[in-house]
Amino acid sequence: MQGTRWAFAAALMAACAVAAAEEIGSVSTNFRVTGSDKVVIEAYDDPQVQGVTCYVSRARTGGIKGSLGMAEDPPEASIACRQVGPIAFKGPLRAQEDVFSERMSVLFKTLHVVRAVDRKRNTLVYLTYSDRIVSGSPQNAVTAVPVPAETVIPVK
Repeated sequence: MQGTRWAFAAALMAACAVAAAEEIGSVSTNFRVTGSDKVVIEAYDDPQVQGVTCYVSRARTGGIKGSLGMAEDPPEASIACRQVGPIAFKGPLRAQEDVFSERMSVLFKTLHVVRAVDRKRNTLVYLTYSDRIVSGSPQNAVTAVPVPAETVIPVK
């Protein structure tokens, strides 16, 4: 019974694993005395696929509200995912799942990065978009990482 609990806990932790953002750089787009608006570049390592990193650029609102985390960031984002090392899977992947999500406003807006598996082409496809509780944004970006032919993507 003890082994079953540990296996369940490990499976739960793996399912909840979400990539953490690492800010790579930023540029100011609109000067404000209280803090400029920026476009930031963040790197996200896929928590289930070793050797794949996604780079997301997105707008971040400055000013007093932005520094306090109260501003609503614009929904625009761009994504480029690349193989940065040998690809290895930490376990079977779902056909489609959230890899990362982060709030873009205090309550209503969230940025998502979703991974989908294209089994026919042995490719990982990543999509970024934002949503709101009431209405989402159709603005999105997509990128793909081909997996070497000798490596089969394990899918649940």
